[in-house]
Amino acid sequence: MDTLAADLRRYLQESRESLVNSLSGLSEHDIRRPMTPTGTNLLGLIKHVAGGELGYLGDSVGRPAPVKLPWFEDGSVWDSADMWAMAEETREELVELYRTAWRHSDESIEQLPLDAPASVAWWPEERRTTTFGSLLVRVTAETAHHAGHADIVRELIDGRPGADHADIGDAAWWETYVERIREAADRHR
Repeated sequence: MDTLAADLRRYLQESRESLVNSLSGLSEHDIRRPMTPTGTNLLGLIKHVAGGELGYLGDSVGRPAPVKLPWFEDGSVWDSADMWAMAEETREELVELYRTAWRHSDESIEQLPLDAPASVAWWPEERRTTTFGSLLVRVTAETAHHAGHADIVRELIDGRPGADHADIGDAAWWETYVERIREAADRHR
C-alpha cells in the first residue's frame, strides 16, 4: 500500500472510530431519536456510512459487498431508509455491519492501487467512471463529515463534547470562550 493510501486509511479509521464512539453510554432511544429538523440521528449516521463504504469501496471497484443491504435491495435507500434505524434493527447489528464494511474496505485499500478503475452505478452516466483513489478520498471526507455531525448531535443529547475538547481547554476556558462568542453575537440583536 502506498503512503497516500495508508494516510487516507488512517484518517478514515479515525473518523470511523469517532462515529462508533459517539454511541457510547447512550440509551437506545438517544442513539435513534431525530436531533435536527431533518432527522439526523447517531445510529442512522452509522447505518448510512456503512452502506456508503460497501458501495463505493466495494461494489464500485469490482469487490461486491459481503452482505446484502435490504434498503438497497428494495430501493428504499432513495427514500432515505439508510439514514435511520428501524425499530427491529439493533445497535449491535448496525455497528457490526459497519465493522464488516471497514474490513471489506480495508481489503480494497490493501489490494487496489489508487488509480484502479471504478464505476459508480448510481451516478449519472457521464460521471460514472472514476478511480478507486477518488472514491477513497470521497469516503474519507464523507466519514469525517458525518463524524462531525455525530459530535454535534452527541453534544446536543448529553453535553459530551468531541474528542479533542479537553486538548483545547478546561471547563473554565470553555465557559469564558462561549461567553465571548455570546457577547459578540448579542451586539447584533
